Amino acid sequence: MAMNKQVALVFLASEGGVDGAKSIYGDAEPSSLKRLLDKGIGSLIKRTQFAIPPLALMILASIEVPGVEQTICDLRFEEFPFDRKWDLVGISVQTGMVAKAFELADRLRKHGIPVVLGGPHVTMFPDSCRPHADSLVHGEADDLWADVLRDLTAGTLKPEYRADTVPDLSLHRPVSRASLKQSRYFTTNLVQTGRGCPYQCDFCNVHVLNGRVLRQRKIEHIVDEVRRFSRDDKRIFFFVDDSINGDPLFAQELFSKLIPLNISWFGQATTALGQQPELLDTFARSGCRALLVGIESIEPSSRSAHRKTQNRTEELAGNIRAIRQSGICLYGSFIYGLDGDTLATPAAILDFIQETRLDVPGINTLRPIPGTKVFDRLREEGRLLFDADDLTAFRYTFGQEMLYRPKNIPLPEFIESYSELTRKVFNIGNAIRRGIDAPGINAAVLFFNLFYTHLYRLSRNDLRKQLEILRSA
Repeated sequence: MAMNKQVALVFLASEGGVDGAKSIYGDAEPSSLKRLLDKGIGSLIKRTQFAIPPLALMILASIEVPGVEQTICDLRFEEFPFDRKWDLVGISVQTGMVAKAFELADRLRKHGIPVVLGGPHVTMFPDSCRPHADSLVHGEADDLWADVLRDLTAGTLKPEYRADTVPDLSLHRPVSRASLKQSRYFTTNLVQTGRGCPYQCDFCNVHVLNGRVLRQRKIEHIVDEVRRFSRDDKRIFFFVDDSINGDPLFAQELFSKLIPLNISWFGQATTALGQQPELLDTFARSGCRALLVGIESIEPSSRSAHRKTQNRTEELAGNIRAIRQSGICLYGSFIYGLDGDTLATPAAILDFIQETRLDVPGINTLRPIPGTKVFDRLREEGRLLFDADDLTAFRYTFGQEMLYRPKNIPLPEFIESYSELTRKVFNIGNAIRRGIDAPGINAAVLFFNLFYTHLYRLSRNDLRKQLEILRSA
């Protein structure tokens, strides 16, 4: 009897604090207490904040082809199992973790294991990937992966797989979680209602990868998936769409039908929800506990410079207050260092956080991701701090290194002001106060703020080390 082909689907861990508490530069001689603290906090961060399963790999692992057995290898939790026999390894490649992906791919191929590379980086920069793979999957793989697996069983793996059109999301494609180790994750209840984004923020690549037209699944399929998931994982749901209120009529119908299921959920939305009272009420009644909103900047000139047009600056505070008054907690994401920002911006951000009583602020630096318009512009202006021609030089961190020179603020002054801003926003006193003042999920808000207090300390230390390196160069 023929053995099933063994396929590993690999998700990589990032370099810095995004996937755990660690310095990107390393501590020369960290104390035993510090090592223990960072290890413990890193583990808690994985479990309570960042560690959700890779939905793209869940979708691929749900595609069944006779004679093939698929396994998800999440390298945030384990080393790649080289001791097992693999017939094919698929690696999801994010720009920012390219070096790790290529290193693993090259090592696997030296062992005679065929490698398929896919994901955002492959779609945008296929030429850089070809030397490291036997096959490339371009774009969204929903309609392509079954072909890859069938070709594997037939021994006819092709060098390139691409579709002429995007996947039809109205087709019923049940997602299985059988390949997951559920205890690793904060929740395994990940649901995507659609893809695409109508906005064109110049620092984002979602509209580049998934298009500017919202493509949506059928509401009955989503409701069925939520009902099915909730049978064996009673934890909170995460709707992973970038703007869950992007189509208010669709969202109103969907979440009205979820009310009887008595779930708790969180997601990502625009602050325009504060001006959509009927939908806001439906979100609250359907179990919404928290939302991430991309404020990015409160400086009108910065919002204009980076095409952040979803909400007007003068409406932001009122919208945030309205959402919190409905009982929904808010994670408000800022980017400091945009092209309209000055050294006066941190004080304005602090005032805004205090005025709106944001439950969990996030203070980020700009990430000029290769393939975005802001990357192209900063390269033309000579403001990048990494080699624009070396795609492996860009990496994801938790605000732990500057990747560009701000337009209006010299780099040393920027790092000092950013560090002082995060020091004022995140401390134990503020964490406790936000946990008490939150409109709900008080313990989670407290823990998030405590974790950020630790992670931003890490950020400040790494930024100081980066500045020392730049000055000595």
